[in-house]
Amino acid sequence: MRLLFWGTPDFAAPTLRALIGEGHEVVAVITQPDRAQGRSRSTLVPPPVKEIAVAEEIPVLQPDRPRGEEFLAHLRGFNADLSVVVAYGHILTQEVIDIPTRGTVNIHASLLPRWRGAAPIQAAILAGDTETGVSIQRMVRQLDAGPILFESRISLEQGVTGGELTEALSELGAEAIVQALMLLELGGLEERPQDESLVTYASKIDRTMARLDFTKDAQSVARAIHAFDPRPGAWGVVRDTETRLFGARAVTDRRGEPGEVLEVGELGMYIACGVGAVAVETVHPAGRRRVAALDWAQGRGVAVGDHFALAAPTTEPGPM
Repeated sequence: MRLLFWGTPDFAAPTLRALIGEGHEVVAVITQPDRAQGRSRSTLVPPPVKEIAVAEEIPVLQPDRPRGEEFLAHLRGFNADLSVVVAYGHILTQEVIDIPTRGTVNIHASLLPRWRGAAPIQAAILAGDTETGVSIQRMVRQLDAGPILFESRISLEQGVTGGELTEALSELGAEAIVQALMLLELGGLEERPQDESLVTYASKIDRTMARLDFTKDAQSVARAIHAFDPRPGAWGVVRDTETRLFGARAVTDRRGEPGEVLEVGELGMYIACGVGAVAVETVHPAGRRRVAALDWAQGRGVAVGDHFALAAPTTEPGPM
C-alpha cells in the first residue's frame, strides 16, 4: 500500500518503522519543522520521524502549516492510497484528509470515545482507569470523532508513569496499525461509529495542571505524580522552592495537615494529603539536580514539619 505518513515525536517513530518493515511503500513523511534547541537556540534538531525517513531515503515535507495549493499539489503527486497520522501536531483540513484514495486514518492513544483530545495518556492515569489502549480511527474534521476501524487493549497497572505508558502505547499503536492495514487490504475491517454519550475529553496539559493539590486523597495525589512523570513533572512549593516529585505511593497509616512533611527516611518523604499520605522517592528542586528525598533532607533542603504550599484548584486533563 502506498502511504503518506504524518507524525513528529518519538511516539510516532515505532509506527513508521513498523510500516516500512512490513513492506508498505511510505511515499512521503510529513512532519513538523526542525526546532531550535540549546541555550543559544542556534542548533536545529529534526523530529525523530524525519531522522528515520532520511535514513530510509523517503521524501520529507516540513510545512509550517499543512495547507495551501502548492502543498496540496505536492501531496497529490505522491498518488497515495492512504494517509496514516500519529501525533503529527496539526489539525488537517478535509481537503488534505481526502487526498489519498482510501482517505486518512489516525492512531489515538486511548480507547475511544474515552479521552478524546491532546493528553489521553495522562488523563487515563489521573482517572485511575484500569484499562487503556489505542484506537485506529477514520479521520474526520471533528476532534477524534471518526468511526473506529480497529482497537487494541492493555491493562493499566497501578503506579505506571506517563512516560512508561507512552512508550507502551507507541509500540502497541505500531502493532495495531500493521494489523489494521492487513485487514483493510483483505476487506475485513468494519467501521464502528463512536457512542457520543460516552465521550470524555483530555485537554492539553499546561504546567499549572501539574501542580499538586495535597487537599485531595493520597491515591489521587500519587496518580498525579505518576501521570506527569517525566514531563512536565508534578510539583509543589516548599520553603519557597518549586520542587518536582517522583516515585510516589499512597499510604493510609499516616496523616496530618495537607501538604505537611511528616517523615523523611530510606522509604521516602511522606507528605500528608486530605486523606492519608503520599510517600515520594525522589525530588528535583528548581535549580538543582534530581536526588533521593532522604539525601535532600540530609542536605537541609527540607525537614519534618515543613509544609508544601496549598495551591488554588486547577483544571486537570480529565472529563469535560
